[in-house]
Amino acid sequence: MKLAVNGREAYAYTGGKPFDAALPCVAFVHGALNDHSVWTLLARWFAHHGYTVLAVDLPGHGRSAGPPPASVEAAAAWLLALLDAAGVERAAFVGHSMGSLIALEAAAQASERVTHLVMIGTAYPMKVSDALLATARERPLAAIDMVNAFSLSSIASKPSFPGPGMWLHGSQRALMRRMLAGASGLDPAAGVNLFEHDFRVCDRYAGGLEAAARVRCPASLVLGERDQMTSPKATREIASALRARVTKLPGGHSLMFEVPDALLAALRSALAERPAATAGTA
Repeated sequence: MKLAVNGREAYAYTGGKPFDAALPCVAFVHGALNDHSVWTLLARWFAHHGYTVLAVDLPGHGRSAGPPPASVEAAAAWLLALLDAAGVERAAFVGHSMGSLIALEAAAQASERVTHLVMIGTAYPMKVSDALLATARERPLAAIDMVNAFSLSSIASKPSFPGPGMWLHGSQRALMRRMLAGASGLDPAAGVNLFEHDFRVCDRYAGGLEAAARVRCPASLVLGERDQMTSPKATREIASALRARVTKLPGGHSLMFEVPDALLAALRSALAERPAATAGTA
């Protein structure tokens, strides 16, 4: 589905069902150098089980026009503007990695509009090593290979989504290379290195604990036990601040591909919690 957000074209995948703003909405927010396609299984399940879905392409990623947001705070404001454009009053926010920080910040900026917050493959602070930032800047294709090695704890997918035996490293690398190459609609002359940009957005975000203090909805963290990108050890403070339920799954950073069925079960459980009440209600 295409929308006009802040005067630019934005895209959101609706899970194979027509968008219906009257239904409970789930907004999915992808991570660095990704797009809506990482949510295909989850988006389709919720779209076919009583929800309406917006799996967004962030500005400058996938089918949404750039430039990419300069900060987590700017991306969160854009996400709320996208809800306005879609006619959505309240939604559950589900984010992965960089997208988890954006979901957190959006839940803080407009706490009355969020029913649930689910942060997948997250950490706070989400610091990026100087070595990885330098590689992303100077040799981005090599950085993509490094990130895939760190993000995936297995070689091929289990008998499930996206398909039995699918080469996870190859598919992830192809997606990230496509984003880097400018399929996002960015002007190549602008010289934007989307990989370095997204990493720096994560690295600079310093408002997580303050944001958590403003969140009023049920919060859940879903973490990979073998995650080398966002270590589960780096979630204790943010989990405490959110009073979050924490679920650990047997996978790495890219849980959507490594343990899709377990992640779906965790997300279904998280969204089954009694949602935050609207302002003025008991």
